[in-house]
Amino acid sequence: MKKNIESVLTESRVFAPPPAFVAEARLKAHDLTALHQRAAADPQNFWAELARTEIAWHTPFTVTLDDRAAPNFRWFTDGELNVSYNCLDLQLAQNADQLAIIFEGEPGDVRTLTYRELHADVCRFANALKARGIRRGDRVVIYMPLVPEAVVAMQACARIGAIHSVVFGGFSALSLKERIEDAGARCVITADGGHRGGNIVELKAATDKALTEGCASVDTVYVLRRTGATVPMQLGRDLWWHEAIEGQAEVCEPEWVDAEHPLFLLYTSGSTGRPKGIQHSSAGYLLGAKLTSRWVFDLRSDDVLWCTADVGWITGHSYVAYGPLAAGATLVMYEGAPTYPDGGRFWRICGQHGVTVFYTAPTAIRALMKLGDELPAKYDLSKIRLLGSVGEPINPEAWMWYHRVIGGGRCPIVDTWWQTETGAIMISPIPGVTSTKPGSCTQPLPGIFADIVDDEGRSVTMPDAGGYLVIRKPWPSMLRTIWGDNDRYLETYWKKFQHRLYVAGDSAHRDADGCFWIMGRIDDVLNVAGHRLGTMEIESALVAHPRIAEAAVVSRQHEIKGESVFAFVVCRGARPTGDTKEFEKELRDWVAEQLGAIAKPDDIRFADNLPKTRSGKIMRRLLRAIARGETITQDVSTLENPAIIEQLRGH
Repeated sequence: MKKNIESVLTESRVFAPPPAFVAEARLKAHDLTALHQRAAADPQNFWAELARTEIAWHTPFTVTLDDRAAPNFRWFTDGELNVSYNCLDLQLAQNADQLAIIFEGEPGDVRTLTYRELHADVCRFANALKARGIRRGDRVVIYMPLVPEAVVAMQACARIGAIHSVVFGGFSALSLKERIEDAGARCVITADGGHRGGNIVELKAATDKALTEGCASVDTVYVLRRTGATVPMQLGRDLWWHEAIEGQAEVCEPEWVDAEHPLFLLYTSGSTGRPKGIQHSSAGYLLGAKLTSRWVFDLRSDDVLWCTADVGWITGHSYVAYGPLAAGATLVMYEGAPTYPDGGRFWRICGQHGVTVFYTAPTAIRALMKLGDELPAKYDLSKIRLLGSVGEPINPEAWMWYHRVIGGGRCPIVDTWWQTETGAIMISPIPGVTSTKPGSCTQPLPGIFADIVDDEGRSVTMPDAGGYLVIRKPWPSMLRTIWGDNDRYLETYWKKFQHRLYVAGDSAHRDADGCFWIMGRIDDVLNVAGHRLGTMEIESALVAHPRIAEAAVVSRQHEIKGESVFAFVVCRGARPTGDTKEFEKELRDWVAEQLGAIAKPDDIRFADNLPKTRSGKIMRRLLRAIARGETITQDVSTLENPAIIEQLRGH
């Protein structure tokens, strides 16, 4: 096999933590060992001790885990707290003048907020919500661009005990309407628009359309003036943000809620196409977000953390709006597209704002890698000391580029696995301790009992043998239910193994060193002539070819093999046109050389880009529909470039 071939099944490179990083790391090898030992000996007491030290309680808890209605687990049930108080008020004593947020808008405007200023803004807006009668337990939908006011709105809801549900600003009016109605929201917080790729995203117009077509529960709409566009305002319902907070006090006493009080709902796609309202608690979620921010990102007081995710996704909840603030960090927020006005935007921001911890998605890494090494080299990335990856498995070639070009070979990479449902990172390297392998998320964090099992729920012990990724014991930041549909919660996550194991929905394998490798979603595992093939494996093989920048693999029905491999491919440089049969054969032979002939794609389709949401996530269900010749029923309004669909169809 060629030495330059990179496949998750043949990857053998191991990178020890850089000695300079190890010397200054907050979590040392003996600390990590002690945490794992404590968790293994007594999981409940392990979490109880951490909850007592990491959370400021108004009323201390005496019950750690209530599992009487398992798998509807409840943690710290008789304790009372306030999440906003833990994120902001606790910082005022020592860090009041430390920067909490550094914001850069797509047009280039920059704002900063200290913890003192952020606390005041949150209190003012919390009082504005209360002035309209928004109270504990009311649902508030947030539909905003990625600006500081989005975090202010989330924290303000937490402060008064309202339950927020953030809807990504790239979603359509119909998607917004579905989420408002499912949550029974009383209030929507939006903006006149947002900046994205040089265009204005018309958020208020989408909000008005959603409310015109339904959403009878909504009686209040707050509108942030962001772009200056003229938008209609409905008398009695719509309020300008700046007018609503005018004259409001900079102090708002926190509403003390019980530990299991829902902090937020976050809707994620389901196999049925109907979004699932993932419900997270207050205390358990906060504990997970805060601890993992410290453990995985090795946060220090002088760190500047940039998690590039929008707050419309769980990553933006946990590692923008809550975890870093609870840990007292400075965070960066950027409103716009990563390649606007050019492909150096991310690296320019890192240099200008002194980013030390950079956390982004493999999709973004691959897209920026496609632009070449020269672009990042123009910017000062010397302050970056830690890199992170989130959202999907990262292929080894992208990992190596990230390590070599962005990290200069000196930065550990934390390749993290977790989900909307888990609330916080579950499997990840600890940067000052764990040796890493390109493409592997390595091992579970302390207190997380992950395993790989077969169809009968038995542990798969043979190295590199695949199976279902499961969690064997409850953990505090786990989802509590699906809003309004507990039967669906049980069916989706617990039924397969008789409520004994949490089923993540991902397939994985474990190597001889005990490192986990995520192969993709269970429904992204192909069964080709009786062979189980992970789409990520085939994608990694394709991207390892020197002419390929990106690839997405799906299945289509095959009358002999059951399923066949259909690959959508983006080349480095111009898309091949005309007769591409020779190049297709070259790619098939390339995959066969790495993974075996059974993995050779039956179909290869070239495109200028893959269909991605504005957050950078590949819409794989859309690709499956195209590959199978099915009618496209998905909402394509969130695509960065809807025109790509016709090209993908081969027209």
